[in-house]
Amino acid sequence: MHEPYLAQLSALADPARVEQMHAYHKIDRPYLGVTNPDINDLTKTWRAELDLTVRITLADALWQTDIFEARVAAAKLLTQARLRPDDEAAWQMLQSWVPDFDSWAIADHVCMAIQKRLIADPSRLDTVENWTTSDHLWTKRAALVATLPWTKQNNPKPEELAARDRILGWAAGYLPVKNGIMQKAIAWWVRDLSRHDPARAQLFIDENSHHMKPYAIKEASRHLPPVSETTETQPEA
Repeated sequence: MHEPYLAQLSALADPARVEQMHAYHKIDRPYLGVTNPDINDLTKTWRAELDLTVRITLADALWQTDIFEARVAAAKLLTQARLRPDDEAAWQMLQSWVPDFDSWAIADHVCMAIQKRLIADPSRLDTVENWTTSDHLWTKRAALVATLPWTKQNNPKPEELAARDRILGWAAGYLPVKNGIMQKAIAWWVRDLSRHDPARAQLFIDENSHHMKPYAIKEASRHLPPVSETTETQPEA
């Protein structure tokens, strides 16, 4: 059933961009050379035209092609705050794609869709926690990218604060392994948190800096005020 939709994507292809995209993403898969704005416009139309059951079926068919733009479109088909009448099938579909992640771009598009499903039902964090013990690097990274909404609450409720600390615990658990992909993901999570809870972000850095690479500390601290140097007051003679 996906052929007419793939044909719409292909009609927007720019062969001149294909080699550039391949070099940038560094993964051997088919590329069409379609821009993100064009994919956005197309999937917005598809979301309006198709009911949820059809969208889920189409999304998985597009995903299975392994074409870069088709996988991005699959994620965008399921990126929506409210999925009616029930979002469980979409949640299960999105989970099934996580083991296929092999680079940041497609993974991040899917994680944006997963974020919506986690906000809709925070109890799903129990499932995401299982990702943190995966042997698959990109699955472990997805646990942080998918939970970025918990960095953004200005007035978090107690359960949101608890979730935030839980996710920071996952991040701290990653840190003895100084893998660059994970270091960046941790730094970005803490950086985003620092915009809304600078004290908690600084505490994480203070407690874990011995495991963080210098560039990760710099990125995590990007929006934090400089740590003030304390000077001891000498007693008068």
